[in-house]
Amino acid sequence: MQSCVSRHRRVALLPVSAAVACVTAVAGVPTFADDGGDASKLSAQQLADDAKKELLDANSLHVLLKNNSTGPADARSPAVLDLALDQDGNCAGSLTMGTGGAKGGTVQLIKRGDELWMKPDTTFWKTQVAGGTGELAARVFNGRYVHGSADDGMLRSLGDTCDLNAFQAQLDSGPSSAPPEKLTKGKETKVDGTDVVPVSGRNDGSEVVLFITSKNPHRLVRATEKTGDVNTTMTLTDYDRPVPSATPSKDESVDVSKLENLSPKATPPQAAAPNRVAR
Repeated sequence: MQSCVSRHRRVALLPVSAAVACVTAVAGVPTFADDGGDASKLSAQQLADDAKKELLDANSLHVLLKNNSTGPADARSPAVLDLALDQDGNCAGSLTMGTGGAKGGTVQLIKRGDELWMKPDTTFWKTQVAGGTGELAARVFNGRYVHGSADDGMLRSLGDTCDLNAFQAQLDSGPSSAPPEKLTKGKETKVDGTDVVPVSGRNDGSEVVLFITSKNPHRLVRATEKTGDVNTTMTLTDYDRPVPSATPSKDESVDVSKLENLSPKATPPQAAAPNRVAR
């Protein structure tokens, strides 16, 4: 199971890293006072600065990150992160794997306090856990959540994905490379029915577009990054809306220790028994 754990550590870092890459133009602008003005009266830099402040002040967010990059098929590369998360480390959502047309499966993720639940689908088990263990795990757990402490070695990396504070810290520290070129404000448009102003810039060869609400408070609702075969879109909603607090029941869960002890050499007795599928 060690290869799966190591892979999860890399996966857990990607959503935050990609999100920071998308909003790197925000982090690179100088600070302006928020005058609460209409977007038409603010410069591109002032809008970006306001959006950065709103992101840093948010107690919770819903992040939808899509990796539409082209390239060789890779079932073990993250494709979609759909997660509500807050500064207390709570989260609820999913992570879908597979780029370039590959299917890597989806894992449902819930973290509440110090406890974490993950529910991989069959494809995720088979593609992300090597050596036959994944196929066995898919039969053993059969749609149930794997549950344990968020500090458990098998779950910690996924729990790290829930860290809104880490995302905000990276955003606040700014890019390590040169700041982006001058930002340009475009014409007002809409994103999912919300009036926004696009703010465009380039950073390290990447074309970045920030879509910021035209009305106060000026919040980032979408960011895109394109360069070469990289094509990433991040959508931000539900600023300060509490993360859903529902957690799976005991009947819907299996202790993580059963995953740690799983071996493809011997099928546990419960593998042959019907299991309740979590809803």
